[in-house]
Formats: sequence, structure tokens, C-alpha cells
Amino acid sequence: MKPPATAIEALLEGTHADPFSLLGIHEGPGGSFARAVLPGAAEAEAQSLSGEVLGTLARVDARGLFEGPVAGARQPVRYRCRNGIHEWWVTDPYSFGPVLGPTDDFLIGEGTHYRLFDKMGAHVIDHEGARGVHFAVWAPNARLVAVVGDFNDWDSRRHPMRRRQDTGIWEVFIPDIGLGRAYKFRVTGPDGVVQPLKADPFAFFSELRPATASIVAAPGKPEWGDAPHRAHWAKTDPRREAIAIYEVHPGSWRYSPGRLFPTWDELADQLIPYVVDMGFTHIEFLPVSEHPYDPSWGYQTTGLYAPTARFGGPDGFARFVDGAHRAGIGVLIDWVPAHFPTDAHGLARFDGTSLYEHADPRQGFHPDWNTAIYNFGRREVEAFLTNNALFWAEVYHVDGLRVDAVASMLYRDYSRKAGEWIPNEQGGRENWEAVHFLQGMNRAVYGRHPGVMTIAEESTSWPGVCLPAHEGGLGFGFKWNMGFMHDTLKYMARDPVHRRYHHDEITFGLVYAFAENFVLPLSHDEVVHGKGSLLTKMSGDDWQKFASLRAYYGLMWGYPGKKLLFMGQEFAQRREWSEARELDWDLLGHAAHAGVQAWVRDCNHAYRRLPALHARDCEGDGFAWLVVDDAAASVFAWVRKAPGANPVAVVCNFTPAVHGHYRLPLPLDGAWHEVLNSDSALYGGSGQGNQGMIEVKDGAALVVLPPLATVMFEYAGQQA
Repeated sequence: MKPPATAIEALLEGTHADPFSLLGIHEGPGGSFARAVLPGAAEAEAQSLSGEVLGTLARVDARGLFEGPVAGARQPVRYRCRNGIHEWWVTDPYSFGPVLGPTDDFLIGEGTHYRLFDKMGAHVIDHEGARGVHFAVWAPNARLVAVVGDFNDWDSRRHPMRRRQDTGIWEVFIPDIGLGRAYKFRVTGPDGVVQPLKADPFAFFSELRPATASIVAAPGKPEWGDAPHRAHWAKTDPRREAIAIYEVHPGSWRYSPGRLFPTWDELADQLIPYVVDMGFTHIEFLPVSEHPYDPSWGYQTTGLYAPTARFGGPDGFARFVDGAHRAGIGVLIDWVPAHFPTDAHGLARFDGTSLYEHADPRQGFHPDWNTAIYNFGRREVEAFLTNNALFWAEVYHVDGLRVDAVASMLYRDYSRKAGEWIPNEQGGRENWEAVHFLQGMNRAVYGRHPGVMTIAEESTSWPGVCLPAHEGGLGFGFKWNMGFMHDTLKYMARDPVHRRYHHDEITFGLVYAFAENFVLPLSHDEVVHGKGSLLTKMSGDDWQKFASLRAYYGLMWGYPGKKLLFMGQEFAQRREWSEARELDWDLLGHAAHAGVQAWVRDCNHAYRRLPALHARDCEGDGFAWLVVDDAAASVFAWVRKAPGANPVAVVCNFTPAVHGHYRLPLPLDGAWHEVLNSDSALYGGSGQGNQGMIEVKDGAALVVLPPLATVMFEYAGQQA
């Protein structure tokens, strides 16, 4: 039956919602019939993929529409096109069957498809005897979706897609194209309005900003050499392992001569050996996903599945992770499910409706960042995000996700005034949909990828952040201890003469130190937006600032909890951090800065070497106060311990005065070796100390406490 002229006109104009009903090969009472749009051709011969001639098609419209009978049943066909002396071949996308199947539809509909990244987006595959690219995108409210790219002159009439009614996914297999092709989706909304061209939400790579097209790419790398590293973490309890994290913005750690951004391979050559030497166990990158705006540092991502093109291709990031693992270093990435930017090429109003976000700005718009908020209650959105977490763990072997801005997800009234938010069904402020999403994400990650950790940046007292989801918690492995950071930095900013009146700013944190599995974060957030560097936050003159910073790091490395330090702070960067310049590495030519770096290095190595300092970071039985109430001297002392390990005493003196005969209670008589002393001349200190050892008798020892210093002693046993 010949289709109506209006249908043919819509097909040629690229506005027909079901091109597969008209194009390709169709079987009928009179045999098989082919229809194809072949722009520029004057003649067309249909052949099977094996080269068998099936028939000749006649041009029935000058715009390139060909029709005609062909031999055989429905099958993929290739057209031999001619126009004068020119000849070319076109394999017909509309002669192929769908790639997605009923199992995909069922799991997608149920929200339990945990391999969406294998199905959605753009994949080079072999399909029905041909090699090409399969495109799939979710746009359930769209009237029409077409894929446009450098393979079809960005002409939306060339490759309109097939709609899968049950899921709202549009797909098409385009043969004879492969990796490296640029593409976007042209989406016509339910009201007939064509949206700005959309990048692929599942794209594995993108053009370098300011260009925004998606690129057909193969994520990850085919062969890895990190099996021992992954096996180690899969069988350990990370709460009882040494974890010292070096937080890095990859674009400003070091610059490459003549280029704005280093490549992943250049970073691997320099950053990995540096981190190994410094004794850190993990690198945590600020978000590496594609983002349009450099000063967002990656926190406003438009391509959750694509390592940013700033540092090269996705294979480069995979090589970095593999290289880090071979060197014994874990790689964590910041992950941002809390919000997304409203750039026209991104997720905002993707199919002409509020698809990924809420329609009501009281739920779907973030006033702090002028961004959209994911609709966590929508099954498909939850699956999109959960699959992304699994994707980074599986395809790029990352060791963990630090989840950004969790508090903004948990509370409907976050940064909102009365009337600017919608209560939940119980009339409360909790966002139960976000809770459900976070629980499901953590269950999926921990259930499918042993050894991968999740870390929450959660700044409130929400209960059970690190409690397993099946026990009603959010299911995270760790949580940033924002209270530790705020209280201790406030204390260190005070003049030493006033610190005696604020003793609780150090001691209070131990009241809740084991309520969650904490990471102690001195992150990028503390050294931007006019806050200065950590060095400039310290009180006193320059000598006191350096001494105080070393003492503060000593307190942190001796305090219960895993450690995190932002790049540059390990050598006391003076200037506030900016993403627009590299770190001030020239400062290492000055003894004071080199001394801080040496101190951080030694703290890391001691933390890793001494189980007492890390094996009970998250358990109360690994900590006991020795001196908790000496506010007059601003002295704090405690002991760290672990089964089968020698205990370690940590003593901090936060005054510029030397306490030459300080009576220090200790739990075991005998020799205690002075294993760390931030006042050592090696680090730029005054050289005060205990000549390497103290002797404890009757539960106490007289010790020298250097000025503005942290000293650590390890029990060495009874003297002979």
C-alpha cells in the first residue's frame, strides 16, 4: 500500500515520527519492497551485504527518494549509488532491526538495569552482519529524535531514530561509521518545538570546550595491570587501612610548557611518583567529568560519563588509573549527583519537558549554584545516576567516589526560605527520594564492586550516613568530618594567648569522632573564595605560622580519622589557590616551605607504618585521652592504639613557650621513642626535643614539649 503523500513529505522533511515504517525493506503480498533516501544519487541498485544484487530502485522524488521491488525477505541492504561518473555505497540504517531487546525494556522499565552504559549512548558494534555505531537516547516525551553529526552533514533529515514505546528510548544503528565521529541529538519536543541540539547524556567523550558535541569513543582501556591492587582492597576493611588522600585539581597542579592543560600521561609521569614519595595512599581528583566552564572546577558537569577532553582522550585517564594502581596508589574522583548546569546542550529540559529535573523550581532549581536539581524520585533518573557510579568503578577502575554536596540533596529546604520549598508527604523537610537514591547507589556500588568506597561530603548531623542501607542508613563508607575542620581551623587562627579560653574547639570533636567513619578534610574549599591558604590562617608572625601549620598537621595525622589534604598545602602554599595558575612550586626553594613538605611526607609514612595511628581510625577503642584539661598550657595529649601494635602517644603544645619538664602520663612504663617532632630542625623548627627517647616510670615521664609543636612517641618496651 502506497503511503499518503503527506507521510512521504514528512519523511523527506525529517519530521516523520516513525521513519522505520516507511524506509528499509518491507514484505507484502507482492513480495519485498525497498524505500530509501539517497541524497545526490541519480541511480540506485540494492545489494545484500554479501554482494548479491537484489534489485534496482527508481528515483521517485528529486530530493533523493528511491523505491522499488527487491528479491528476498527483509534483510540489511547496501545501495550502489551513481550520479554521472561518481559512484558510492550507502548501507541503509533503516534495513536493520533494533539493537535493544525485550530484556532491556523490562529491566529499564523496572529500574534495575545496571548495564545501561553498555546500551545507551553511542557504541561501535557488529549488528546483523555490519559494523557501525548504535545510538540510543532516552526522550520519552519527544515527538521526534534524530542523530546528527559529521557523518551526515548535521542534517536531521538523514537519520531520524526509532522510538521504543515501552521505555521512551530512541535508537538507530548507523553502519559504516566508527570511533571519533562527532554527534548530537536533535529533539523535537511534545509541543513541536525543536530543542537546541543536545549532547549525549551517556557520551563517553566530548569535544574540547567551548565546542560541545559528543564523540563516539571507547571508554576505559582493553588491558589492565592492576589486579593485585584491586584484589588487596577487595579483601580489606578500609576503615582499618591507612588512607591519606592527596586532593588534586588536575588542570592546575602543574602546567605543561606551551599548553593550558597537561595530558593524563604527563600527569602520570609526574604526579604518581610525587604522591608515592610523599607517602599518600590515594589521589582524589576534583570532578573529571566533562564540564563547559573552567572555574566550576568540574562541579557543574554536562557529561557524567565522559572524562573531560581538557587532558586528552578517555584512554589517557584509564592509563593514569592503571599506572597509579601499579604504583600502589588508589584513585578517587569527586562525583556530582547533587545538581547539573542548565546549559542548552545539556540535560535541562532534554526532551522539551523537565525530564531529568523537577518542573517546579522549588524542587528543581538550586539557588546556590543557579543549577537544576535531579528528580531523584524518577526511576529512570535514579538509574542514570546509579549506573554512572557503577560505570566509573567498572570501566575506569576508580577506587571510590567522593559524593559532593550530599546535604543539599537530603533537605528540601536547603538554602531556601519559607515558601521557597515544598514539604514531603509527611510535612517535613527530608528529601526521601534522595535518601532512597543514595541508599540504592551505595547498595549497587558495594554489592558489585568490592574494594570501591563511597565518601559523603555531608555537612549536617544527618544520622547514619555510614550505616549500611539495609539497617536504615545512607550506606556510605566514609563521611567528611566538617566539624573537625571548622573547629580546629578556628582554634589555630586564634592568638596563642587566647587559646586557653577555647580549649574545647579541639576536645569537643572527640565527643562524636566515632559516630561515623570519618575523613578529616583540609580540602580545596578551605583555600578559595577569599579564605586564603592554610598558612595564612595560622596565627602569629611568619615563624609562628609555619610552626603552627606543622603542629596542626601533626595533630591531624595523630587524630582519629582518615586524612585528606589539598594540593599545595603540603608545602605551605602562601597564595590562595586558583584554577587559573599552577601551584607555586618555586616556594620549595625556601627552607621553611621545604620543611613543611618534609614534615607532611614523614607524617604520612609514619601514619602508614604504625598501625596504632590508622588501624582503629573509626573505632573508639583505638583512642584514649592522656591530657584533656590543661587549657592553661594549651597542651593536648592522647594515645592511639590497635590490637597487636605498639601504642603511640600524640602530644600537642599550641603555645610559643617551651615546656621543659612537662609531666606526661602514659599507659605503659618503659622506653618510648620520639618518632615525630614537628619542631625538628629538619622541618624548620627550633630543634627542641627529647633526644629521641623518653623513659616512663610509675605511669608518667618528664618530657620536653617544643613550642607550637606536635610530638609523637611510640612505645618500645621495657628497658633491659
